Amino acid sequence: MVEEIKNNDLGRAASSPFAVIDFNATWCGPCQMLHPVFEECAKAFPDKDFFVCFIDQNLKLAEQFGIMSVPSVVILKNGKPVAVNTGYVPFESLSDFIRSN
Repeated sequence: MVEEIKNNDLGRAASSPFAVIDFNATWCGPCQMLHPVFEECAKAFPDKDFFVCFIDQNLKLAEQFGIMSVPSVVILKNGKPVAVNTGYVPFESLSDFIRSN
């Protein structure tokens, strides 16, 4: 399951041992293409926490993470960013990215 981050509140994601955050925007075509892939990864990795962060509603977090392009998938380990993948990728590539971190 993918949980939505609201009000710039990173609480649950920051407290997770392994969180995957999809920074995206509703007006972004590649973001819309990535959404089902991200959902599929959430099902494939039930031991990890998945979040979506709409940058237009969470500008503070987008700035905090230096998001310059969407979609950007950020992996946090114990609240600290360890890896970023920018742009649309298919399921195999996104799952490899998650697995390798």
